[in-house]
Amino acid sequence: MDNIIIAPSILSSDFANLENEIKRLELNGADWVHVDVMDGHFVPNLTIGAPVVKALRKVCNIPLDVHLMIDNPEKYIKDFALAGSDIITFHYEAVKEKTPEVINIIKSYNIKAGISIKPDTKPEEIKDYVNMADLILIMTVEPGFGGQKFMTECSKKAVDIKSYLTKDVIIEADGGINSETAKICKNYGINALVAGNYIFTSTNIKEAINSLRG
Repeated sequence: MDNIIIAPSILSSDFANLENEIKRLELNGADWVHVDVMDGHFVPNLTIGAPVVKALRKVCNIPLDVHLMIDNPEKYIKDFALAGSDIITFHYEAVKEKTPEVINIIKSYNIKAGISIKPDTKPEEIKDYVNMADLILIMTVEPGFGGQKFMTECSKKAVDIKSYLTKDVIIEADGGINSETAKICKNYGINALVAGNYIFTSTNIKEAINSLRG
């Protein structure tokens, strides 16, 4: 996979004008829209739920990349799948040995399944599961809030993850992504980038997106 997928995170968008923000992303070359779902338990922040994803689906013509930063994600997959998610990514730390079960639940809705790992989680912990997934999301900051500093060591996990793969799986990075850190990620084999502040605080969204592709 040579193409770099750019998935702007709406966590940094204007929540009072989400439809307009989605259209701006589409018009300026975003590949996916990344939706951060937080429950105030698994991570300290609290964001949006399935009804918002359902509303976004009505106005969004590109894939919705839904990232569940929540406890017991298996209880909510149906809601987010039926709301119109194209990809649902859950955290390995929230399910551990139930990972295969959760992947199968997601795939039962004919959508892509992703596994995410926090900065403290070693790649070998998910070694047995990576080929079951469609996407591996490496957190390059502690999940929960936007605007944090990129952790270079976390991006290096992509090298180990690639060594475990026997098929094409998207490797995504999320946290502190800008034009410089994007280069670091791509050098380690990451081919999907989530960026929030960098894109939405830019005076030219198209240029910001293109700068991430490199």
